[in-house]
Amino acid sequence: MLSIAIDMDETIADPMKKAREWYYRDFGVTFTEEELHGRTLAEALPEDRKGTIHRYLHTPGYFRDLDTFPNAVEVIEQLNKKYKVYIVSAAMEFPNSLRDKFDWLQEKLPFLTWRQYCLCGDKGIVQTDFMIDDLTRNFSNFKGKAYLYHGHHNVHMQGYERVQDWEDVAKKLL
Repeated sequence: MLSIAIDMDETIADPMKKAREWYYRDFGVTFTEEELHGRTLAEALPEDRKGTIHRYLHTPGYFRDLDTFPNAVEVIEQLNKKYKVYIVSAAMEFPNSLRDKFDWLQEKLPFLTWRQYCLCGDKGIVQTDFMIDDLTRNFSNFKGKAYLYHGHHNVHMQGYERVQDWEDVAKKLL
């Protein structure tokens, strides 16, 4: 059976939706898709607020109740019948997220077991047949087939096959 590694944040879960909501709560400002095109939310912030998103991501509980992207759960459940699926997250970047992410996975993807979670520091250790991720840096040592999950922050990245959303993942891998 072939294997597939799937990133969590900005691929299955939407941490930037929550960051945008918190930023609006704290500063009364929203960002349009045009303002974010080709940039991360942190890059779109005024210079004096550059650390705001980083602080949000380090808040205990931040990752616990994130929304999923449309169709993600259903497609991953189908992938799990065809592939050895592993959910891979560089969770060590935000140590408070470890328990949040474990609990989130238990709730949102109950058809997976804890043996299918890889909460790590460097995704360079991952050697599956396929990987879906929104950050190209995670493909640098990857020897399998990489799929770049589309996001406003990676629109200018080239050299990788893209998946636009979970319906696109289903078309390519199911």
